[in-house]
Amino acid sequence: MKEKALGSLPGIPTLLGAIVLMLAGAGALVLAAAHGAGGLSAIAGIVLVALGIFTVTGLYMVQPNQAAVLSLFGKYTGTVKDNGLRWNNPFFSKKKVSQRVRNFESGKLKVNELDGSPIEIAAVIVWQVVDASEAVYNVDDYESFVHIQSESALRAMATSYPYDQHEEGQLALRSHASEISQHLKDELAERLADAGVQVLDARISHLAYAPEIAQAMLQRQQANAVIAARQRIVAGAVGMVEMALAELQRSGVVELDEERKAQMVGNLLTVLCSDRGTQPVVNTGSLY
Repeated sequence: MKEKALGSLPGIPTLLGAIVLMLAGAGALVLAAAHGAGGLSAIAGIVLVALGIFTVTGLYMVQPNQAAVLSLFGKYTGTVKDNGLRWNNPFFSKKKVSQRVRNFESGKLKVNELDGSPIEIAAVIVWQVVDASEAVYNVDDYESFVHIQSESALRAMATSYPYDQHEEGQLALRSHASEISQHLKDELAERLADAGVQVLDARISHLAYAPEIAQAMLQRQQANAVIAARQRIVAGAVGMVEMALAELQRSGVVELDEERKAQMVGNLLTVLCSDRGTQPVVNTGSLY
């Protein structure tokens, strides 16, 4: 089923013509009753009034960003997108479809991510009907179809990625929002194409661990953060110690044997890597 354009007549001139027909028919009936004329005048008046009423039934309104899908006795005839009051064959059945941009926010879904941890996830989907005939004839209810397929695609996408990044270059739900959104958009576009729906945007609006494991996962995240911070501190401290020893050796301020170098390195690392301020001990005697 592919959409095809169908022409229509402007509604206002057609409405005026129908009013003229009905007035002419009413006038003929009045004259026939007033002069006691025969059946021909009365029949002509009735025909004109009926023709005017029949013409009026073919009028319909098309709003901006709206399409009217027309069919004749169950056969698709065409789609009218001309705005305003329009007229087509009164025997055509008309189904109006909004082509405005709409958004849909899924509920919070509870799914298992790639590593098997339960998470809560929700997304906002921005979509638009681009083929009104497919939206009407390819699915029973295109709005319900969009909602159900959106949640199904969100579930499928969430199970394909871990919540947090565990390896370098690995895509994760929390750290790669743009890539995850593009994957979700592509997944939805494939699922909704047969319904004449175009997905304009798809983004995660809620992402969190499920309540039963949230506390444990928070502790793991805090531990990972502490480890990462400690690694940076140790790396910086080692660099500062190397710089200090190299500077002392270059300037020749003091000559240290291997034992004293080891002691100095231990003291500097203790000061630089400590969680809290250290209390220095001043040696007032001989260095050795």
